[in-house]
Amino acid sequence: MTSRVTFVSPAMSLSLREARFDDGGSIDVDGEARAHAAAGSLRPATCVVVSPSVRCRETATALGLDGAEAEELAGLDVGRWRGRSLDEVNGGEPEAVAQWLTDPSSAPHGGESVRDLCARVARWLETSLDTDGRTLAVVEPEIVRAAVVHVLAAPHAAFWRLDVPPLTATSVSGRSGRWNMRLGHPLDAAEPDA
Repeated sequence: MTSRVTFVSPAMSLSLREARFDDGGSIDVDGEARAHAAAGSLRPATCVVVSPSVRCRETATALGLDGAEAEELAGLDVGRWRGRSLDEVNGGEPEAVAQWLTDPSSAPHGGESVRDLCARVARWLETSLDTDGRTLAVVEPEIVRAAVVHVLAAPHAAFWRLDVPPLTATSVSGRSGRWNMRLGHPLDAAEPDA
């Protein structure tokens, strides 16, 4: 049995545009229009799941997808930094930001570490091996990064070296504990087979 998971990043939002930690805001007008235009570009799926954030739910709706919220695919919990820009946080807590960006085990914001996030996503991905067919997951960019780190068995420090543009799809296919990956194709083109 081969499992296929396509991770779709959310449409553009004000917090993404301003490089802010997610503040629970909506996708912007342009992001919504682009998502509507991309509706129908994804292959049908047996299962659709969505990160529980507003922007992921709105992106899924604009893409014409009706999916169940998956708490285990929630974005990285950044604790007290939520809603603030990286520049703001760095201005007040430069040592904490430097530690967070260099030590995947640290969580100076009081939330979740990158290592813990990667472990959470790896557990979810491994359980998805039991799903026959295709799963679509509209998820936060950091969930895509964590999945890539897991699939490639990359060091956790690689997490910060991965860019995930809005409204792109990253697909993995796996069986017998082995995964293959297709990275970031735009949703305005037909989705290739993974």
